[in-house]
Amino acid sequence: MNKKELTNKEAYTFEDLVAIMKLLRAPDGCPWDREQDHKSIRKNFIEETYEVCEAIDTDDSELLCEELGDVLLQVVFHAEMSSEAGEFDVGDVITGVCKKLVHRHPHIFAEVSADTSEEVLKNWEAIKKEEKGRNSISEVLAGVCTSLPALMKMQKLIKKSRQNGYMGEFAAPSGLSENEVKVARELFRVCKMADELSVDAEEVLDKAAGEYTKNAGKSE
Repeated sequence: MNKKELTNKEAYTFEDLVAIMKLLRAPDGCPWDREQDHKSIRKNFIEETYEVCEAIDTDDSELLCEELGDVLLQVVFHAEMSSEAGEFDVGDVITGVCKKLVHRHPHIFAEVSADTSEEVLKNWEAIKKEEKGRNSISEVLAGVCTSLPALMKMQKLIKKSRQNGYMGEFAAPSGLSENEVKVARELFRVCKMADELSVDAEEVLDKAAGEYTKNAGKSE
């Protein structure tokens, strides 16, 4: 597909987006796009994801549509760079996620029974453990994304521990001051309590932060 065909279309397809990215990354393409690598645009992915969350939080469907497009752009951008390196392409990304969805929904695509959301999630976690070959609790916890925000990550570790019949105690990280250890211990306790109460600590703290900001404006 050439540049002329991609100019001034009324409606574009996913294939058009892939074609545009290939043109931008081509030897005669955009200098900025050609200079990027996975690490240089890593923070862009994070920012775009948070902007999607903001659109959801504000019930702004027009903004949500735009921000989802920006996230999709990041996916295609990373896939194109990996394709150029001979690692994988966007087709592999789509194939991988489709296979995952089919395999992890045996109640839809096979003969497994799951009539409630709880049963679906239980099956999902069991299949995921089997796929990843994670049998011990250390292997399960090591599978939690290390790049998550700390509060979210700690609560997810606690939840995974509980689901697998393990609950460790707080361990003071090395190299922290006495006051830092106190704060870390308290945050651990909060995350554990949030898990026990089935409350998302990250989410409720975010709401509290918004309320705090709103009340500060009232005092001026």
